[in-house]
Amino acid sequence: MAKITYIEHGGTEHVVEVANGLSVMEGARDNNIPGIEADCGGACACSTCHVYVHPDWVEKLPARDDMEEDMLDFAYEPDMARSRLTCQIKVTDDLDGLVVQMPEKQI
Repeated sequence: MAKITYIEHGGTEHVVEVANGLSVMEGARDNNIPGIEADCGGACACSTCHVYVHPDWVEKLPARDDMEEDMLDFAYEPDMARSRLTCQIKVTDDLDGLVVQMPEKQI
């Protein structure tokens, strides 16, 4: 289990525990975190679970695969250094303390 901090665009923070094996997106969905829509349900077929990963965590996450890279082209104001799709990040104990921030909107 990992504690993950989700920060809304306006600055409101939500710290929740997410079970190992779930995605960061599922953690947001299961805890009713606003700002992550996840229209495709985690199939990496949209960009509505886009977040900006805190700089301290960028290098600690597994690299993006080609499909995630392609979908980020459709995200709102992607930052290719920090942008990730939360459906593609699996929770493990190593992610305890992860901080992600939602963009102004999801498209």
